[in-house]
Amino acid sequence: MPKIELFEKYFQEYEDWFLKNNYIYQSELNAIKEFISPNKSGIEIGVGTGKFAFPLGIRTGVEPSPKMAEIARNRGMKVIEAVAENLPFEDKKFDFVLMVTAVCFFDDVQQAFKEAYRVLKPDGFIVVGLIDKNSELGKTYEKNKTKSKFYKEAAFHSIDDITQYLKDVGFKKFDYKQTIFTTENITQEVKNGHGEGSFIVICAKK
Repeated sequence: MPKIELFEKYFQEYEDWFLKNNYIYQSELNAIKEFISPNKSGIEIGVGTGKFAFPLGIRTGVEPSPKMAEIARNRGMKVIEAVAENLPFEDKKFDFVLMVTAVCFFDDVQQAFKEAYRVLKPDGFIVVGLIDKNSELGKTYEKNKTKSKFYKEAAFHSIDDITQYLKDVGFKKFDYKQTIFTTENITQEVKNGHGEGSFIVICAKK
């Protein structure tokens, strides 16, 4: 069952977070941009209010929370209310699939990746952005998640776990970018690999 209750209730707080933490947001956006091709057909799964998809030029999204979806539509996006584990699209439709800080809310991560694989074209790719469970920020989120409006129902994952889930459904040729190395309120660099930064972006090919 999709974890939408908190997002239905606190959708404005979700929007406000990006304003209060603009430097983190911009750093994460820059890391994702390393893999996104503006001239290709893509979709974001768990699009939320469109805070990532829209500036990346993605105009189609899937989101189970009606209130979050409405905000994304007001930004000019086409949003289908559905879940990652059961995508309402035909096979081999998209060039790429994006998921940002969404996997921790999926009921079945491997099924979600299986669906992403299905809707990708033969030469397509998936981009997954997440907080690494084993990073300093990930450990802090895990420790304090019962106090958080959004993360109390989240299940955080390590990069190794997500990589294995992706491999299990057929993805290959992995590449990684990382950012958020400090709590300073500055736009942070994007580096190759993972293990230093707290926010990791994984790209893998079908």
